[in-house]
Amino acid sequence: MVLQMESPAPSIKVEDWLRGEPLANFQPGKVYIVEFWATWCGPCVTAMPHLVQLQEQYRESGVEIVGVAASEDAPTADEARTKLDAWVSEKCSNLNYRIAFDHTGEMNKLWMEPSFSVGIPASFVVDRDGHIAFIGHPMKLDEVLPKVLNGSWRASDEAKAADTERIARNEPIAREQALKKPINDRFRAAVEKEDWKTALSAIEEGIALLPDNLNFRQAHAHLVLHKMRDMQAGLPVMRQFARDAIDRNSEHWMIAALDQLFHPNLDHSRFPPVERFAMGKELSEQILALNPPQGDGRKFQSYPAVARYYHQSGSKDRAIELVELALKSLDGPEPVPDELKQHLLPDLLQALANYKGEKVCYGALCAAPQNNFPKVPKVPKRGRTRKNIKPRRKHKKE
Repeated sequence: MVLQMESPAPSIKVEDWLRGEPLANFQPGKVYIVEFWATWCGPCVTAMPHLVQLQEQYRESGVEIVGVAASEDAPTADEARTKLDAWVSEKCSNLNYRIAFDHTGEMNKLWMEPSFSVGIPASFVVDRDGHIAFIGHPMKLDEVLPKVLNGSWRASDEAKAADTERIARNEPIAREQALKKPINDRFRAAVEKEDWKTALSAIEEGIALLPDNLNFRQAHAHLVLHKMRDMQAGLPVMRQFARDAIDRNSEHWMIAALDQLFHPNLDHSRFPPVERFAMGKELSEQILALNPPQGDGRKFQSYPAVARYYHQSGSKDRAIELVELALKSLDGPEPVPDELKQHLLPDLLQALANYKGEKVCYGALCAAPQNNFPKVPKVPKRGRTRKNIKPRRKHKKE
């Protein structure tokens, strides 16, 4: 049964209450905001001060916020609870609403899955009669909550249209997530045991089911090339991955392919150098054609991967130029959230320092070259290898 606006609110079934008094049921006459979040989720953390403000602002109007940590990343419930408790104590000393903890998956089954909520943070507004009034991102609560409180929201065409659009947008994604979950669970369990044969079987099953899924395709190449170290099987997989990335004209796919070929944390010593650099060249040129240096595109997303290719191919100046353009694009015409900027800056500065061989700074943040940063390898100059990438197929959309 689909959970949507006007549905009766599900029950609260959690393992523990980390902050505030336990909530047994929704009291008539009150409005509740049930907020799903996790400490690893950047947007969730960003939204928390906003929720603190909303609780303070609307407490006298009968609003109560309930944070539900149902996706905390830890091997066991005890470890997740301890991690969560320590995080809240350190980061949220002014927290003024309840925090519930669930590691069983029950809350996700009751709330997230039937509502086609495909990610966190996710806010559910429960109206005074115990029915769902809104499902969506917490940053939309400023607009929605006053209308819920004055009774005008649920009857409005705006509310009905927003919920219809949300379901239409999220339902296909949620159904795909449901298909992927057992495959991902089997894959992760096999990787933890370093059972590469079982992991490969899971990924191949996933590709057969969802051939256009980037995560499965990337995991396939990584598993065969870098875990199983099977070049005979891995080279055809990598060739096809690179070809499909280019045919899709997708930066995301091309970045993923470049990472398998040039990421510094991976061992490429078994990879035929001529073919590796030939694929890297074509992928990098396609990205630069799609997002040219003179344009205003978000270069911080793809240019670091392209810079690795150029640096490893001996074009140090070109690599430096690309990283500098990536840094510049953080302050481009399209605003970049501060949290994303702070997440990206250390790696970009470290790459620039390594390529330049000197200390570099961006505002108050600085990086020095790493002593163990590998030297630029000599790039083989033997013949053409374009034949190793399968012929271009008809372009298809991402």
